[in-house]
Amino acid sequence: MLKDSATDSLDGVPAGFQHEAFVYASDEEFVRQSVPFVHDGLATDATIVAVLPPDRIAILRETLGESAARVRFIDMTVAGRNPARLIPFWREIVGQAGGRAVYGLSECVYPGRTTAAYDEALLHEGLTDIAFAADSGFRLCCPFAATVGIDPTAHHSSTEHSGGEALAEKTFRTPLNDVPDRAERWEFGLADLGDVRKWVNGQASSHGVSRDRMDDLGLALHEVCTNSIRFGGGRGALSVWIENGSLVCDVADHGRIDDLLVGRVMPPLDGLGGRGVWLANQLCDLVQLRSGDGFTQVRLHTRLR
Repeated sequence: MLKDSATDSLDGVPAGFQHEAFVYASDEEFVRQSVPFVHDGLATDATIVAVLPPDRIAILRETLGESAARVRFIDMTVAGRNPARLIPFWREIVGQAGGRAVYGLSECVYPGRTTAAYDEALLHEGLTDIAFAADSGFRLCCPFAATVGIDPTAHHSSTEHSGGEALAEKTFRTPLNDVPDRAERWEFGLADLGDVRKWVNGQASSHGVSRDRMDDLGLALHEVCTNSIRFGGGRGALSVWIENGSLVCDVADHGRIDDLLVGRVMPPLDGLGGRGVWLANQLCDLVQLRSGDGFTQVRLHTRLR
């Protein structure tokens, strides 16, 4: 098992958030690595939460036997379909623990994700180090299936969480892949927001998006486009296309976002900015955000079926 070197303790007290990972190539390897982790949590009367794909849940339940009743199982393909929802999820779990230790199993990078979702799952791994750096009672172990072809040593902390933070910073500051030539484009300003929403609704309807999902997308897109006008120079560029069974809306402007956790931590009610991206993450199947000097991209993915 790969372990974060920041987990060294002083006089038996954890030095900080513990973020671990392991790679498994078979069901047996998954069991051999995950069960001792759960047993460690059981021995300390910790809150234990396993957020895994359904097949991993079934295997772990069966192996744990009666002990499985002390573990809370969550379907990762639902809770973590949009990886940006996982930091708020774990923040709630830690808060509800009331000071008790929390042991989490989290297979965010699972087989079957799209390329865009893989990218966001890996970004989430690095951002987790930032979000929970001060939570000494939280121990998170992340299984990686060997079939996904990812080396977790490149995505987990190496020294005082600097590894994960550095990778997250680099990813966040690097633009997403280019908008495809087939995309339809719309330049917008404040006066265009109503027309933009109607146009996207038409695109969504023509591709079979349900009315409820269309309303969710329309609200998320309105919030993101409004942010472009407020913080990105007064105008933005919207591109829309179909990719991997999803309607993709890319909003680009010339602003810069400094907070790497934007949209993953609930902004204060009296704060400036951040609420639009938070809302988009709750409404869309996947949200990608990148920002650096002179650019911000927010890419919203809505499944067609």
